[in-house]
Amino acid sequence: MTKMTSSEAFVETMVANDVKDIFGIMGSAFMDAMDIFEPAGIRLIPVVHEQGAGHMADGYSRVSGRHGVCIGQNGPGISNYVTAIAAAYWAHSPVVVVTPEAGTMGIGLGGFQETNQLPMFQEFTKYQGHVVNPMRMAEFTARCFDRAMSEMAPTQLNIPRDYFYAEGNFKIPKPRRIDRGTGGEAMINEAVELISKAKFPVIVSGGGVVMADGVDECKALAERLGAPVVNSYLHNDSFPASHKLWCGPLGYQGSKAGMKLISQADVVIALGTRLGPFGTLRQYGMDYWPEDAKIIQIDADHKMLGLVKDITVGICGDAKAVASALTTKLNTTKLECDSSKTERAKKIATEKESWETELDGWIHETDPYSMDMISAMESGLLHPRQVLRELEKAMPEDVMVSTDIGNINSVANSYLRFEKPRSFFAAMSWGNCGYAFPTIIGAKAAAPHRPAVSYAGDGAWAMSMVETMTCVRHDIPVTAVVFHNKHWGAEKKNQVDFYDRRFAAAELTDQNFVEIAKSMGAEGILVDKLEDVGPALKKAIDMQMNDKKTTIIEIMCTRELGDPFRKDALSKPIRYLEKYKEYGSNSTHR
Repeated sequence: MTKMTSSEAFVETMVANDVKDIFGIMGSAFMDAMDIFEPAGIRLIPVVHEQGAGHMADGYSRVSGRHGVCIGQNGPGISNYVTAIAAAYWAHSPVVVVTPEAGTMGIGLGGFQETNQLPMFQEFTKYQGHVVNPMRMAEFTARCFDRAMSEMAPTQLNIPRDYFYAEGNFKIPKPRRIDRGTGGEAMINEAVELISKAKFPVIVSGGGVVMADGVDECKALAERLGAPVVNSYLHNDSFPASHKLWCGPLGYQGSKAGMKLISQADVVIALGTRLGPFGTLRQYGMDYWPEDAKIIQIDADHKMLGLVKDITVGICGDAKAVASALTTKLNTTKLECDSSKTERAKKIATEKESWETELDGWIHETDPYSMDMISAMESGLLHPRQVLRELEKAMPEDVMVSTDIGNINSVANSYLRFEKPRSFFAAMSWGNCGYAFPTIIGAKAAAPHRPAVSYAGDGAWAMSMVETMTCVRHDIPVTAVVFHNKHWGAEKKNQVDFYDRRFAAAELTDQNFVEIAKSMGAEGILVDKLEDVGPALKKAIDMQMNDKKTTIIEIMCTRELGDPFRKDALSKPIRYLEKYKEYGSNSTHR
């Protein structure tokens, strides 16, 4: 027990948990603790908006494998975090959101910036620690950090602002980390028995493989079986793209090769994935999920086992440890799939080659609306698919990429390939706009030695571009690619397919993002020729890595639209009132 203030106990507990960086906006609610961040070796990275700070903490966590931490002023500063913490929740990121609240003598009186902050986050955190007495500051702080790591999810540390000022004897708890292990010998044996009889096993490598640092173990398992490996949706970094068994991501705008191969599976090994419903939806006209296949699901959260898909064997364990245990046993087991390894390898190579050839020739979208826009209005602008292919070719091997939500960003799923884990970041099932740019800033803060690139459409970019000032002010250089097509493409596609081209609220005006970037102290590059796409990215990354310059690359794209994003949740409208029927048949908005 050591005598200190409760602010010191809070800070010392963060130090014990190896906190190096905190994202947020300064505020009087936690100023006493903030005053000693620097001598404790903690860097406070001030941002433009708290939502950006939450996304930065998310990106920081996903790259480092450690906690991401964010903090802000009580009331409106804290409410600004809700969307970002929800995104972190669906990404399984151990983010700790520190939420100072109104002082205890004012709670319930309707004072300045007072609100009940715990209900805001109850849906998006796995643990909420409310400091009920200042002498328990270290205890609750430590528990929030421990639970974030054990649950692999955000936690909330809620602190009445007057509780930073107590004095007393504190003991700083040591961090507790759990070993998830292999989930039990019986389940491993059941899985081995099932795999031994498989003729065409396929592995789905999910985010749990990345979080467990288990890519090498996944590779060893795949090589033992000669099994094709597909990435779960938006986890394109969970298996190296150069590997001969890699077949690309499932889900929206994923790999046709991966989909065709998994459709033939008789046993699916779902390694570190909850098999989320959006990641296995019908795509390219294919119902590719093998309904008759037996499924072995491995997940660190037992509540995910069998939640979305019926499974034959469920293993609650660490993806790395389970993959290693399976490989060890399978190395001494006779497998039916051994006799067809050569044939399977040929099939994998053929499907991958076919898909790459299709992508090379897929210059533009071919639905009638896109064709109209290309021929009548958009001559001289760049086709998004061609742009995405050129960006893919120019990416350095060690790159980190974040993508926003939207039409072009979703199509990017076909083109983003990675060699290393902890390289790809998306808003996952939360799907919020304004995610990509602040997230890649947080990733860069955690890994300054790696090139960092974000993708966003012009709509989503407008939500987050002010964080360019954060990059410039605090020497966190990144590269942002903005696809400028002057509309909300993903939603507009729904108006094309379901609402007879009656466009409402879909158009965006034509801002000059290069000049806006320069006004904030960053570099800007305008790209309107296909041959300039790759060189622009390489130049921007060179400036990022060598000159510590943040660069915004504005790419002028056509308005063509990809496959509808939410066809699972829309249908043709029904209208009973005559004025709405007439509007439908006489629309001038086509």
